[in-house]
Amino acid sequence: MSEPAPQPPRTSRSDSSSGSSVESHVESQEIHMPVPQRPALPSRKSSGTLIVPRDSYEVGPVPTQFEPGDVRAMSPRRTSEDLENMGREAREELHRHAKALQDSLIMIFNRIEAVKEEHDKLDNNNKFLQKYIGDLMSTSKITATGPRGRK
Repeated sequence: MSEPAPQPPRTSRSDSSSGSSVESHVESQEIHMPVPQRPALPSRKSSGTLIVPRDSYEVGPVPTQFEPGDVRAMSPRRTSEDLENMGREAREELHRHAKALQDSLIMIFNRIEAVKEEHDKLDNNNKFLQKYIGDLMSTSKITATGPRGRK
């Protein structure tokens, strides 16, 4: 009598879905990667007190004029006068740039007109020469055929 063929052992799965024994074997050998850890935040130092002692020599209005290379001149906090000056300078710069572009455009236009006039002049001369050469050829044919026919 024949005995039934032995079946491979089955591994248990947490879900109730059915699958082959190969799939369950692969799942049991799954490699787990380490979970990345967030770096710790650096500790912040205290900015200190903002109170100025009475006997300090730095008491008084803060100067608003800074040298061009001074970092404080790049501060986004501007007075309305500073903003007006910056706007006026920007408009003047744009006006100068627009004027330069207009001048160069006028120069290009004038050059185009001069080239166009030169082209028209040369084209007229070319047409005149073609007509002249055509007339010479027709008169030379007349004179060339005249004596031959009389011979």
